[in-house]
Amino acid sequence: MSRRAAGTAAARERAAWGFVAPALIAIAIFFVIPVVSALFLSLTDFDIYALADLKNLRFVGLQNYERLLTNPLFWGAMKNTLWFAVLGVPLSIAASLGAAIILNARVVKWRPIWRVVFFAPFVTTLVATAVLWNYLLHTKYGVINWAIGAVGIPPVDWLGQPSTSVPAILMFVVWKIFGYNMLIFLAVLQTVPDDLYEAARIDGAGPWKQFTNVTLPAIAPTLLLVSIISVAGFFQLFAEPYVMTQGGPAQSTVTVLYFMYEEGFKWWNLGSASAVAFVLFLCIFAVTMVQLWVSRRLGGEHT
Repeated sequence: MSRRAAGTAAARERAAWGFVAPALIAIAIFFVIPVVSALFLSLTDFDIYALADLKNLRFVGLQNYERLLTNPLFWGAMKNTLWFAVLGVPLSIAASLGAAIILNARVVKWRPIWRVVFFAPFVTTLVATAVLWNYLLHTKYGVINWAIGAVGIPPVDWLGQPSTSVPAILMFVVWKIFGYNMLIFLAVLQTVPDDLYEAARIDGAGPWKQFTNVTLPAIAPTLLLVSIISVAGFFQLFAEPYVMTQGGPAQSTVTVLYFMYEEGFKWWNLGSASAVAFVLFLCIFAVTMVQLWVSRRLGGEHT
């Protein structure tokens, strides 16, 4: 390589680093440094006393993690979080995909208006809508109990019983978030060639066969992306149970993030709260790896 060519390559490399430097700096400031700091805190007994005087800060190694894994309250929060994820992810994906398929159909009129209507809950203030749903679910004067009472079903104390509090919050969460994933599905559905559906109809495929043999294979990568996003979102539920039930009744809606909040900002055990954050990160990472592995296996079987 000539000296001129080497100089040109070096200049291009410097230019490339100059373009990506702002993004790398932002990632370092807002992600890498906080993560490293939180990891360090999880190995200490950082609490309200250490906030007043750092001389009270002690390195305790993995003691926070050991206490966490022997804490029944943490395992109860983990069980509740798993329930939210196992029930909520399929429901939210089904609602999003169903709405996208309906809006993608040519027979639907005023599609731009329906897009706005379906997407509006996602951009509304979470706390305000959660308070509104508290009234909708109220035992005495809630609209939902009024509707089921019209068909002879007695009123349900949706947020006052452990057996109904999780489904009640799930109804709200699915309603709140499905519009975002709906737009993702709608965008990918509009890229599926009409020729594939025409060929399927010529072969005698009905709507269900067209969905399973044409639509699903075409949107499989997007379906994986949405499932990963949804799992991460449901594992990080906090504001919904905090506003609607404050973790009750009988701690049936305490999630891992809610438990972390109480450890850090109610009891001021910031070292323990940091340990909860890293355990939650490992759980989300493990589930994501399983999803990717299953996707690769299914993709290999279909090729």
